[in-house]
Order: sequence, then structure tokens, then C-alpha cells
Amino acid sequence: MTRDFIHINDFVILVEEAYATTVEIDACRFEEPLISVAFYGSGNVDLAVKYGREKKDFHHTKGLALSFYADDEVEFEHTISPNKNLQCIVVATALRNLEQLPNQEGQLFRELLQELVSPKDHYVEGPSFLMTPEMQHILDAIFSNQYSGKTKMMFFRSQITALLSHFFGQLALMQDTKSRTDHTEKLNQVKEILLANLENPPSLTELSKQIGLNTTKLKKEFKAVFGVPVFKYLHNERLVTAHKLINEQKSTVQEAAWQVGYDSLSSFSNAFAKKFGYRPSQIK
Repeated sequence: MTRDFIHINDFVILVEEAYATTVEIDACRFEEPLISVAFYGSGNVDLAVKYGREKKDFHHTKGLALSFYADDEVEFEHTISPNKNLQCIVVATALRNLEQLPNQEGQLFRELLQELVSPKDHYVEGPSFLMTPEMQHILDAIFSNQYSGKTKMMFFRSQITALLSHFFGQLALMQDTKSRTDHTEKLNQVKEILLANLENPPSLTELSKQIGLNTTKLKKEFKAVFGVPVFKYLHNERLVTAHKLINEQKSTVQEAAWQVGYDSLSSFSNAFAKKFGYRPSQIK
């Protein structure tokens, strides 16, 4: 077992590597509460996180990037065996150091790892994912480096910075994807609200409040997804629905106009003719 601690700015870097001929268990704790990101290499070692009566097991750690908050009551236990060796780099910082981190790294922690910055338990797990090939290449380079002294420190500093950059870059992509998915669901909700209220639709402000998206984003993203502004969509759906009412349900022109929210028969007829090329009275 080799365990090295390297201090870079306000980060503590823990580099662990172990190979075993029999099953061995290595346990450790932090001396103070830390926000950390663990990067696991090719060894695929087993990990158990224990605190109080709680326990979380990880059986497939190869290539895993795992973010978490842990205080001194949390125990990390690696089970090392001949076919499951330990290769792990932990990049950690104390909460009090976030403001002092260079290159706006502290801001990245606050924006992308919010649940860790304001922990509600002894152990809080943040986002985790399998590393990209670029991240894996950096990790392999760290474990295979042959430098020493100041050159080694310079090498570590550059590699850890690159590793964190890729980590936060992936987090940002994941959050953007999740945000787009969430917004798409909200925009579909807007469609449903409009279709259910053709006669008396809510205002843009009311729609915004109902779905939890500000009006500027609502207008911009609705048009980006559906190709038309919110109320242009409403206008089209009103006329399509009116056409069906007259053609399929044999409603009168007046009845169809009222059911889709038109008070003026002439306005309805003109809008209908503009969309379909003929007046509603011409439907047979």
C-alpha cells in the first residue's frame, strides 16, 4: 500500500495505490469535514462508505468519478484482492477554503456541487459518472509518472488541474442535459394547459407561474422547441379545433367560434380563411 498526500493551493490530494496477493481491507477517515472527488483507476476495487448505521457499497469502481462530502465520522473501506487492486486519487478541500480556491474553482463547487457545499448529513453523495477517455488518460499518467522533487509537483499540479477541469466540464454538460429535459417537460405542460383552455387561456405571466419558468425563457424556449411563439401556437390550435367541430361534429360556425374563444364572428371567419384558404361557412 502506498498513500501520498500532496498539497496544491487549498486542495489536499490523496494518491492511493495497493496490490494484494490475498484479500485485504484498508480503512481510513478524514480528520475534518471535506468536499472531495475520488477518481478510480483500472483496479476496480470494492468500496464501502460507513457512518453510524448507514452503509453504501460500490462494487464496480473502475473508471468512476465520485463526488461527496464527508466528516470525521465517515469511514471509507477498500477491499483489495488479487483481481481488484486499488488505484485512487482523491481531490479534497475544506468548506472554509472555497473562497480561496484559484481560477474560480470555488464558484464551480458552489454552482455544480451545491448539495455538498451545504451538507445535511455526515456523508452526502454528489454526482458520479464514468470518466471520459481523456480523464482516464490523465489518471493513468499520474499513476505511471516517474518524476521526483519539484518536477513531480509541477506535473501533479498540471494533471490535477486538467482532471478537475474535465470533471466540472462533464458536470456542466450533465446539468445542461437535465435542464433541457426538465424544460421540455414544462413546455409540453404549457401545450396541455393551452389545449385544455382554448376558450379562456391563461396569460403568459400566469403560464409562467404555473410551470415555474420565467416569461423570457418560456417565450424563447417554446419557440425553439415548437417552431412558433406561444400564442401563435394557441391561435393555430383554436382554428384547427374549430375546423374539426364544424366538419366532424357538425357544430355551427357560431358555436365553433365561441368554443375556441372567439367573441367576434367576423374575426373568427377572417382568421379561419387566412389559415385554410376558405371560410368556415364553406365547409361541407
